[in-house]
Amino acid sequence: MAGCARPLTVAFQAPGKASYLFGSIDAEADAGDLLRFARLYASLADGWCNSGQRPPRLAGKTLARIPGPAKFPGNSR
Repeated sequence: MAGCARPLTVAFQAPGKASYLFGSIDAEADAGDLLRFARLYASLADGWCNSGQRPPRLAGKTLARIPGPAKFPGNSR
């Protein structure tokens, strides 16, 4: 997922939500923005947010945004 070249990586994933992968994380400098994103992510029903909603330090560190599960007729997920 492109994280190897940009360690430290952090992912957010929850059932029924889009997933996010951030790379090139500075454990000390980015901790506050990771916490802010965790709160935002928890508040979003489907996990989907645009780049303008993400905390500033994470804007250039988004490696992937993966859509949540597809909803098809007969699929209750």
